[in-house]
Order: sequence, then structure tokens, then C-alpha cells
Amino acid sequence: MSKNAISGPRAGVVMAACMAAGVFAPAADAGHTNNILITGYWPPTNWMVSRFSTNPELNPEGWIGANWEGRGYNVYSYFPTFNPDDGPNWGKGTGDFEVDYQDTSADWGRIANEIKPCAIVTFSRGNPGSNWEVESRLKMRSPNGWFPDYVEPKRPDADMPIYDDLVANQIVPSTLPMQGIVDAVKASGAIGNAYIDTGSGFGGGFLSEFIGLHGEWYNLQHSGVNDPYRNFAAGHVHVGIDTPLESANSATKTTLRVLTDYLDTVVPAPGTAVVVCLGLVSMSRRRRP
Repeated sequence: MSKNAISGPRAGVVMAACMAAGVFAPAADAGHTNNILITGYWPPTNWMVSRFSTNPELNPEGWIGANWEGRGYNVYSYFPTFNPDDGPNWGKGTGDFEVDYQDTSADWGRIANEIKPCAIVTFSRGNPGSNWEVESRLKMRSPNGWFPDYVEPKRPDADMPIYDDLVANQIVPSTLPMQGIVDAVKASGAIGNAYIDTGSGFGGGFLSEFIGLHGEWYNLQHSGVNDPYRNFAAGHVHVGIDTPLESANSATKTTLRVLTDYLDTVVPAPGTAVVVCLGLVSMSRRRRP
């Protein structure tokens, strides 16, 4: 039996809809959800993913992630918010995934356990200009090897769960369809300067790399064919500081289209309807941030 919990005020409605569609019964052998997790940090990356938030305070226009574009995947976003007066450096913000090592680590454990994503894209602000920088790999660092954040303790703790599996100087590759994302973002006309970063700086040694490593670590943990909640792809994208929000919104959707097309080639049967319902049922009881 699937471990997805079926409870809360909306669970019965979702379950009934799944049963009416004739897709709930075979769920025991799904082996994955069809939930995609995307995250943001500093602007514009928080607001460009906001329409995928289920929190009405952050997304008053309403969640668009359920079976997004009819592609069979549910997209969920989490991100902090910032005081407009704090720009352009912004600080740590408030809410989920504050730009803080301890907060990011704690939120990751909670959110990943709720969503059990089959794919992950973490986003953060990158270099000046308008660009879409897909990180090819990220580098784990010792606790003292990270740049300090804003509140004590200003660096990661050695007892954080990620240090149970990743060691200092370990290099973890992205498993996103990187070239496809770059090509599609360029072709869309949203952002012309899209590229794969293979430089020796990796993800930069700050919170961008830290949260990106959490996504790629999750993939390492859950990529096995027998994992009950298998993950098929994870990676990080840096978004240029000066990227217009409209362009960032468009490139985010383009990235998700490429990712879902890729997932269709690697996610095993049964079909998407079963796991879409599973994902919606499991998330029907989510607490609001």
C-alpha cells in the first residue's frame, strides 16, 4: 500500500475523483509520485516561482501546479519573501528557505518529506545581467568552507543530515536535462544568454550552492529503481540579477516543460493519472507555511 497519507478536508474529494476516474486502485506499485519541487531565493527567483505555491498568502491568484498544463505532473514551489527596502542585497528574508544554512537544512527535511518529489529544480540569483545559468555540478564543502550568512551560527553545522552522506570536496553532478533546458530557453526568446556552467567556481560557496546540493543529494538518496519514492532528476539554476520578472517567469515554465518531457522518457509505467492523484491526495493535508 502506498504510504501517501489520505486525510484532511480535501482528501476525500480528491480520492473520490481518483476512484471515479478508475485510477486509484493500481497505486500500490507506483514507486514514485509525480510531484516536482521548485524553490527560489532572492528576487527575481522567489516571485518567478510564486504561481506554483499552494499558500494563498504568497500566491493570491491561485495554485497553477496541479497537473500543470495537463502534463501529468504537480508542481510545488517554496521560497522566502523580502522587505523591498532591503534590496539589492536582500538579506535572509522570511518564510520557507530563508537564506540561512540552518533554516534551509531544516525546511528541506520537512518539505522534501511532504512532497517526495520525482524531480527538483532549485533556483537562486546569480551574476549581473539577464541570464539563465544551469549548474553542471556542485561542490560540497566543510562547515567552515562556506561563506557566512546573516545570523549566528553563520555556517552549516557538521551534524546536519546532508553531512551524513556528502563529504567535503565531493562533487555532485546535475541530473537535469541541461542542454535541452538551455536550448529551449534560448529558442523561447525569453533569455538569450542561457548556458551550462562548467567553471571551477562550481555553485559559488554560499546558500545557492548549499540548497542546490540538497536537491542533488536528494536525488542520490532516492534514485534507486526500488525506492518507493524515486527521484529522477535534480539540479540548480542561477538566474541573472537583472533578469526581468516576465522573462524569468517564461524561462521557468520553459524549463519545466523540458523537464516534464524528459521525465516522460524515464518515469516507468503505470501512467501518469495514478501518481498525479497520489500526489494531490498526499498534499491535500499540507499545512500552510
